[in-house]
Amino acid sequence: MPAKTIMIQGTTSDAGKSILVTGLCRVLARAGLSVAPFKPQNMALNSAVTLEGGEIGRAQALQAQACGLEPANDMNPVLLKPNSDIGAQVIVHGKVDSTLDATAYHERKPALLHAVMESYRRLQDRYEYIVVEGAGSPAEINLRDRDIANMGFAEQADCPVILVADIDKGGVFAHLVGTLDLLSETERQRVDGFVINKFRGDIELLRPGLSWLEQNTGKKVLGVLPYLHGFHLDAEDAISPDTDVRPEEPALKIIAPVFPRISNHTDFDPLRLHPQVDFRFIGSGEAIPPADLIILPGTKNVRQDLQWMQDNHWFPAIYRHLRYGGKLIGICGGYQMLGSVIADPLGIEGEPGSSEGLGLFRMETELRPQKQLKQVRARLALDDTPVSGYEIHAGITQGKALQKPAVLLPDRQDGAISEDGRILGCYLHGLFDEAAACASLLQWAGLDQAQATDYRAMRERQIERLADVIEEKMDIAKIFPLM
Repeated sequence: MPAKTIMIQGTTSDAGKSILVTGLCRVLARAGLSVAPFKPQNMALNSAVTLEGGEIGRAQALQAQACGLEPANDMNPVLLKPNSDIGAQVIVHGKVDSTLDATAYHERKPALLHAVMESYRRLQDRYEYIVVEGAGSPAEINLRDRDIANMGFAEQADCPVILVADIDKGGVFAHLVGTLDLLSETERQRVDGFVINKFRGDIELLRPGLSWLEQNTGKKVLGVLPYLHGFHLDAEDAISPDTDVRPEEPALKIIAPVFPRISNHTDFDPLRLHPQVDFRFIGSGEAIPPADLIILPGTKNVRQDLQWMQDNHWFPAIYRHLRYGGKLIGICGGYQMLGSVIADPLGIEGEPGSSEGLGLFRMETELRPQKQLKQVRARLALDDTPVSGYEIHAGITQGKALQKPAVLLPDRQDGAISEDGRILGCYLHGLFDEAAACASLLQWAGLDQAQATDYRAMRERQIERLADVIEEKMDIAKIFPLM
C-alpha cells in the first residue's frame, strides 16, 4: 500500500516548514511508524552527503535523523546551489546535472517534475508515511506556472496541505488569509488547516483571532506552537542570528567571514553553542576584531569570495593575526584559499580564469567538473583523535604543503598543517561535530581544558524537545486522518 502523505507549506520563507516537518517525522517515528521526509525542490548552500555518494539539502538530512534514517538522494531530488544572483548549480538525484540561470531553470521544470515524482514513488513504496516540505511560499504567482516545489507537487501527488505561518514576524492573519486568496480554487480546497509558529504570550489573547480565522476561511487551526527559547537545529540556508552562546567567563575568541556564497556554515554550530567559545560571524563592511582563531568557511564560488575577502581587507588582517601568534583554519573553499593559486579553467563556478590565494601553503587548486562527495571517518594528524564528516568539493589540490597532512583517512591523507603548526586546512566538513575532535582543535587553538561537548547528542535532544511540543500543542488526531 503506498505511503500516506502530508505536505507542509509556508506563507513565507523561514515560516517554520523545516522545523515542523522535522518534529512531525519524530512524532511518527517514535509512534513506531515508518516515515520518511521529502522536499521536491530545495535551494540552499547548506548540503549533506548521502550514503549513495549524493548531495541533498542539509534540512532533509536532519529530518532523516528525526525519522531514524540515513539521508538518501530521494529525500531531496532537486537541489539548487546558487553561484550567482541569477544562476545556480542544479543537483538532480544527488548528482550535478547542470548550471542554469533562472529563466533556463524555469523552462526545465517539467522535465524535473518527472525526476521529483520518480523519487516520491520510490519513497511511497518503502514507507508508511511521507512528510513533505514545500519551498518558500505557494503564493508566488509569478512562479505558479510549472511549479514543482509547492502546489504543483501537491496536485501531482494528490496530497493534503498544512499551511504554517510565523506570528513572531507580525501580520500572521494577513499572511494566512492573503496566501489562501492567491491560490486557485482547487489549491485552496487542498489546504486542510493552519499552524501558527513562534507564539509568545497568553494564548487566550489569541483565541478571538483564531476563531475569526476559522470562521472566515473554513479551515481549522491545527496548532499554535510556542516560541522555543534556546532552541537550535541546523539551519536550512540562512545564518540564524540568535544561535550564538556568549560566555560570561573569558573564552576562546573565534571569528569567521560571511562570504557572499558561504556554504555549509553549519560546520560552526558546535562552536556557536560551545560554552567556552565566543564565536562571531563578520559580515561585509564590518570591522575585523582581534581573535584567537580565524576560520575560513566553505564557499560555492571560491574565486569571487576570495575577491570579496580582498575588498573587505581580510588579507592584511589574516597576515597580522598570524604575526601575533593567532591560529587559522580553512575548510573546503577556505582551505583552497590558503594556497597560492585557484584555477577554474572550465568556468565551473563562474568566468574561466585563475586567482591568487593567500599564499600561506605551497599548493595549488584546480576546479574540475567531477565533484567529490564522500562521507568520511578519519583521525586528526594533530593528536590522532577520531573525526568524522563529509566532503563536497570540485577542486583538486596539489603541492608540497600536502606532505604534512591535517587529516588521516584509512586510504589517503587530506589537507595540510603549516611548518610552524599555526595554520590548518582540509576538505572535511563537520570538523567540530565530534566532541573529542572539537575539544582537540580548541586546545590547539589555545583553549586550556576545553570541554568535550557532544553536538550530535545536543541535536538529538532538540529534536525530542520539538516533538514533545508538537504533540502537546498540535491536534495530532486531526492531522493523521488528513493523511
